[in-house]
This record gives sequence, structure tokens and C-alpha cells, in this order.
Amino acid sequence: MVRRCMRVGAQTTALVLALAVAGGLILMGSGTVGAQSTPGRLTSFNTPSGNIGCIAFGHYLRCDISKKDWRAPRPKSPCRLVRGDSLTMTGTGRPVWTCHGDTALAPRGSRRALAYGSRWHWGPFTCASRIAGLTCTNRKGHGFFLSRQSYRLF
Repeated sequence: MVRRCMRVGAQTTALVLALAVAGGLILMGSGTVGAQSTPGRLTSFNTPSGNIGCIAFGHYLRCDISKKDWRAPRPKSPCRLVRGDSLTMTGTGRPVWTCHGDTALAPRGSRRALAYGSRWHWGPFTCASRIAGLTCTNRKGHGFFLSRQSYRLF
């Protein structure tokens, strides 16, 4: 089990990810990776290149990027771990840079890849995989775009 904290303003939310959840991952369809959105269940995917990996747990989505040609903005609060390669968002909130000591990336080939041109849905989240990068949104329309060349929060 890995525990990591996400700093959101003056509030810290602890999110516990059980990485060894038997039967917690449900992958369906050709061109669609989907899962039941059940509290306490975990699902994950990588992009085909393996450069971006995402984990969804309850009402949280976290995506990490391995190789990037850009720098994230300077943190507003100190982070003694790793920052600038991971975004987390809730089902209704804006994405935030994650201060973390673990990773949402999995070794290439060890996790189902979200094929280019495909969409993934989990509760309030939708992610679209394209050759240009990965775009994820929540039910309020907040989200992010990640690629090796650039990122965008919205």
C-alpha cells in the first residue's frame, strides 16, 4: 500500500492507493478502456508509449509523466518529495500538481495501454489518448493535457 498526500490550498487530503487490488481492474472493449466506478476500487492505464500512466481511485484521478521537455510552475508550498511530473484532480475540482513519493507509472507492457484514438471513462473522469498526448477531464469540464512537448491545465 502506498500513501501519498495531495496539497490543496491550506487543506491536505490523504489518498491511499491499494496497488495490489485483486480484481479491482476491469478492462473492456477494443478501443475503450472502462471500469466500474466503485468507491474503494482502483483502475489504471498507460499511454501506448508508456510515457504517461494514470490511476483512478474513488473520486480521484492521478496521471504521471516520465519524459517531458517542459517544466511545471514553481510550487506555492514546499514539497520535500517529487513535484512537477504528476497531476491529481477530483471529480469536480481543478487539477493540481502532486507532491509525491510514489508513481502512477507502471513498467511498459505490465498494464493495459489506452490506444491512440481511444477514450477511458471512470466515474466523473474521461481521458482521451491521442498521438499528440493525453487529455483528461472531470464532470465539471476541468482537466489537463499532458505530452512530452507540453502541458495545459484548464
